[in-house]
Amino acid sequence: MTVVFVHGACVRDGEWWWSRVAAALSADGLDSVAVRLPSCGEVPGATADFAADVAETRRVLREVGPAVLVGHSYGGVVATEAAVGSEVVVGGSEVGGDVRHLVYVSSFLPDVGQSLADLGPGEPAPYLDFSPDGTFGVRRESVRELFLYDCDEQAAEGAVARLTRQAAAVLTAPVQHAGWRHRPSTAIVCAGDRATPPALQRAQAARATRVVELPTGHHPMLSHPHLLAAALREVAPTPNQP
Repeated sequence: MTVVFVHGACVRDGEWWWSRVAAALSADGLDSVAVRLPSCGEVPGATADFAADVAETRRVLREVGPAVLVGHSYGGVVATEAAVGSEVVVGGSEVGGDVRHLVYVSSFLPDVGQSLADLGPGEPAPYLDFSPDGTFGVRRESVRELFLYDCDEQAAEGAVARLTRQAAAVLTAPVQHAGWRHRPSTAIVCAGDRATPPALQRAQAARATRVVELPTGHHPMLSHPHLLAAALREVAPTPNQP
């Protein structure tokens, strides 16, 4: 079993964002890999849109074999589309990998035809900055207070250094397949989240097979990696477990 991580919006270097959880899982013999998102500029030459993010995630899933697919924030929308398995065929070929469980971290579970924009309050969050060039980002003056308040300084500095702009079209791209309808799923609600309201998370989590609440902010992979790793071990048994 491999854990495949999909990071959230407006950041780059997914491997760094998940490194603390990956280290905790690795100590138990569980492998993991972080997906690079073209819409965040992480895959040179790739089209910067939602479809490319999904395609890259599916490529990784096909390579790793049996997997637990973990999506954080926007990454959960990507995971929802990418998680379709061999029962879904598009263009004559199987598009998904062997996803055994979906995990949503402070995230969204869109149904078929829904986009990320459909699941929010209806207006862009005030901490987001949209540009005429078709990209958006997080206002730097809001990052620490809203997203990183429970992180240590090393994590906070590393996170701010990895902010990037992203193609805004990803927010309105509807999913074509709802992975949570085909696979067991766990929604992890971050009860101290100041960015994605816990009430919204709980409403979305109602679609999941099971719900786990953690007393963390928006980025538990940075602030409380061992809590998140423990939640993942429940759905991805490690080789070192009895």
